[in-house]
Amino acid sequence: MKSDPSPIFKSMTKLKTWVEKAGATRVVLANGCFDPLHVGHIRYLHGAKKYGDFLVVALNDDNSTRALKGENRPVLPARDRSKLLAGLEMVDAVLLFSARDVSRILKKLRPAYHAKGTDYTVETVPEFEISESLGIKTVIVGDPKSHASSEVLDRIRGEQNTEEVESG
Repeated sequence: MKSDPSPIFKSMTKLKTWVEKAGATRVVLANGCFDPLHVGHIRYLHGAKKYGDFLVVALNDDNSTRALKGENRPVLPARDRSKLLAGLEMVDAVLLFSARDVSRILKKLRPAYHAKGTDYTVETVPEFEISESLGIKTVIVGDPKSHASSEVLDRIRGEQNTEEVESG
């Protein structure tokens, strides 16, 4: 079990310096809003970590989450979402970012892999062409998309009654 949370960065320059000092040889970049964090996210991050020795999670800040998910989001502020991610065993660093996609992060960080969830195919990942031009391998990881943050929120709000609980 991880004794201390991973560092959280707001600066790409500071993150890159920290990754280099850590001696990472195969960096994997995963990204998303993680609002709220659920089992599908955990499986996605576990799958991403299998591709390298160092997992950086780029987390959409509150404004970019709102732009992507709608006016009622995020339900958890970025400071809380980043701390939850930083406490996960497989996560080595968290980077808060404000853009709609991670193109600029890919260009600066130059990870070996860019991991996305199973709601994408390699060709439909928005940053696929940029990754390919930089020699970054795009990988699809995690379990089939049967978990959605919006569904979790609906259940919390009592808008959906679910009798079954998935195990595993």
